Amino acid sequence: MRFTETELNGAWLVETLPISDARGSFARTFCVDEFREHGLETRFVQHSMSHSVTKHTLRGMHFQTAPHAEVKVVSCIRGAILDVIIDLRPHSPQYRRWTAYELSDSNCRQLYIPKGFAHGFQTLCDDATVSYLISEFYDPQASTGVRWNDQAFAIDWPAKPTVLSDKDQAWPLMDASPA
Repeated sequence: MRFTETELNGAWLVETLPISDARGSFARTFCVDEFREHGLETRFVQHSMSHSVTKHTLRGMHFQTAPHAEVKVVSCIRGAILDVIIDLRPHSPQYRRWTAYELSDSNCRQLYIPKGFAHGFQTLCDDATVSYLISEFYDPQASTGVRWNDQAFAIDWPAKPTVLSDKDQAWPLMDASPA
């Protein structure tokens, strides 16, 4: 695996290095030793998947509050997404900055998202499936988010969402959300 730290401290792009032969390919997607060598979380208590049927479906921007804040490792195992993260750590020099990466079944990239970040994505095709390694158990009381189109972030989404949940439409604007 190849680890590249993003412009937002603590977030990493993890690229698998497939080995190919006549049968196809094989790639390691997680290794405790390699994650530990980079100072990254190695304990993941949940593995989840989401499937989006329609191109330009938007999910986000989600996070869990302390003490249930979570690390996520996100990959797109079918189709393609634009994966977006926002640094919401109040004392970070990159506070309120966002970045995005295309993750797809063909580029085999993963995004390591540290605690204190909001996460969301928009599908770039129909029938996209996203896989998540998650370091903390889901706690509905700690689950929250910020609005996907909040001008405090001015995220440059690829298209107007075709599908967006009521919950994601109702997240507060950043200046109205709890600190």
